[in-house]
Amino acid sequence: MKKLLLLLSALAIISCQQEKPKDYVTLSGKIENKNSDEIRVYNKKYTKTIAVNEDGTFSDTLKVEKGKYTFYDGTEATNIFLENGYDLHMTLDTEMFDETIVYTGEGSVNNNFLAQEALFIEETLDGDFDILSSEELKSAMGEARTKITDFINKATDVDTMITNNSHKKLDATIQSYSRYYGGIAQLREDIPKGSPSPVFEDYENFKGGTTSLADLKGKYVYVDVWATWCGPCKVEIPYLKELEAEYHDKAIAFVSMSIDDDKRHKGSWEQAHETWKKFVEERELTGIQIYAPKGWDSDFIKAYRINGIPRFILIDPDGNVVDPSAPNPSNPRLKEMLESLI
Repeated sequence: MKKLLLLLSALAIISCQQEKPKDYVTLSGKIENKNSDEIRVYNKKYTKTIAVNEDGTFSDTLKVEKGKYTFYDGTEATNIFLENGYDLHMTLDTEMFDETIVYTGEGSVNNNFLAQEALFIEETLDGDFDILSSEELKSAMGEARTKITDFINKATDVDTMITNNSHKKLDATIQSYSRYYGGIAQLREDIPKGSPSPVFEDYENFKGGTTSLADLKGKYVYVDVWATWCGPCKVEIPYLKELEAEYHDKAIAFVSMSIDDDKRHKGSWEQAHETWKKFVEERELTGIQIYAPKGWDSDFIKAYRINGIPRFILIDPDGNVVDPSAPNPSNPRLKEMLESLI
């Protein structure tokens, strides 16, 4: 009897040891079309660098304080929520970074919410708000706030630390977008349709030599200001290719102006330039591919007050402004505009 009791006690001790929760996060995943050989997970108090294998897989353990962190792949970033005990697996494709993030395993519910929330906010606030009057914009932002609030409130299975933070930061998000769209309206007043466009001169052309706005006189010029690290910019590339093919024989030039600079390429202008050339070649980008020599500080960028990308600009055959913030290639309104002009 005593032996049986001792055996049961021993088994109970072993069971308790096995059930003891782990005090770390296991984070693994696979990145298609990886941007770097490492990723970084960090917030203000913590940072961890994780190696990415040749096939895009990664795995490591992290001992963390419960909360939100930034997951950075060397080019783009997303929010991730971590708590010791999680066994979280992540997959994504950098070709469509935010759109392809999926989590499985312990902690996936919280993190899939964060990924879906980011897409929902982008979808809700990425519209033709820039053509609205100030009163219309205020009303539209109010409707957007209600939609996003409802989305958050429906996430009843998500940790309240996350949803409370989502509610808390919503005001700042709405204010930021309101300022952005209000700024576009102001830009159209300051650089109105028909006014002479700011120019770019002797920007390096991927195919050789240089290109200036003056070289394109006699054609409409649709300028795409972008960078290789910009996720939303890459989303527009297939639509831009389709437009360029459709209007290839018409009086319009499609110009893609990269503003890749040292700040996004480990302090190296040489690396920024090489990354641009490699990206254009590997993705077989069409149209006129040029490189802004000073990135954000280039004269053309500063003249058009560009502080966020992608940004699209339409200029007429005489070098005058049609729209200093034209519709994106994916927006049907762009094709309507072009059809009315060309």
